[in-house]
Amino acid sequence: MASLPEVYVARHGETAWTRTGQHTGRTDIPLTARGEHNALGLCQRLQGVTFTRVLVSPLARARRTCEWAGFGGQAGVDPNPQEWDDGQYEGRRTADIRQECPRWDLFRDGCPGGESVAVVGARADRVIARLRAVDGDVLVFSHGHFLRVLAARWLGLPAGDARHFVLSMAALSILGYEHTRDEPALRLWNDDRHVGEEHSEPIEKRGNL
Repeated sequence: MASLPEVYVARHGETAWTRTGQHTGRTDIPLTARGEHNALGLCQRLQGVTFTRVLVSPLARARRTCEWAGFGGQAGVDPNPQEWDDGQYEGRRTADIRQECPRWDLFRDGCPGGESVAVVGARADRVIARLRAVDGDVLVFSHGHFLRVLAARWLGLPAGDARHFVLSMAALSILGYEHTRDEPALRLWNDDRHVGEEHSEPIEKRGNL
């Protein structure tokens, strides 16, 4: 019996704003030197894994992570897995926003002047439709908040349930299935063992699940 396809999703490496906890939506901020090192760790982890298709957000931090990970020549840019548009909250920290709006929750309230939870969920659904049409494994380079929504929607959960899926810098996750394509599942989530290490063991398909 042929194995079911899997979707590997990688969050981009560190930026100056991720270090300070600032919301980074559409600001095209570059990777730090550590962020580039994060991506090299992804290169080590993904060594020997082949993909039918590679998708990447158009934002520079995702594209550079893709390139440093060794997949720049194979990747196709897709606007749908861009990060959440933070609107008026762009560049601000959650703690500062909550001084003005104490009960604010991104995954419930969205961002004024930016995207609502429903809009980001709809983008995730478009990505999922594209992923499930591919006959083979896929790799996606994207962003923390968007990938959390993607995971929730992959499982058929409301987009707002993404609040429960914590995702670290340059973390690798795998969306897949249990027994059939009618049973979506998380095969791996928030694996960042390769981050900050000089060497990491490459992933074997399903080998560490």
